[in-house]
Amino acid sequence: MKSSVINSLKKHEGFSGFSYKDTLGFPTIGFGTKEPLTEFEAEMLLNHRLDICIVELLRREPFTDTLPHDKKMILLEMAYQMGVDGLLKFKKMFKALKESDYELASKEMLDSKWAIQTPVRAKSLSKLMKVEPINGFDVIN
Repeated sequence: MKSSVINSLKKHEGFSGFSYKDTLGFPTIGFGTKEPLTEFEAEMLLNHRLDICIVELLRREPFTDTLPHDKKMILLEMAYQMGVDGLLKFKKMFKALKESDYELASKEMLDSKWAIQTPVRAKSLSKLMKVEPINGFDVIN
């Protein structure tokens, strides 16, 4: 029964991945949803999108699976922020990573439009990239 209702709702509501005003002027997204996302729902979406980044990064740059844990986490945070396509534009950084030259990879991260647009995050992740591989990963400190 539930799947029948879902199919009917999808048909009648239609889908929009972007917020729009419905016929009564209410902001709406998805399949006619007017309610804001809860933190739990947003975290589910974050997890889903991160899973996509993981699969896509490994498919397109398989060597990244051999990187130390903390370096993979940095790449995944960057991929989540700018998309895997955006991350793959860091060709010099990837070359340095393939040679385990984390200091050069760190410098290449900062030589980018990304570093200009999000300097705090870029500096934080760049700093983590240049240190010797570690098990932990803490972007707050």
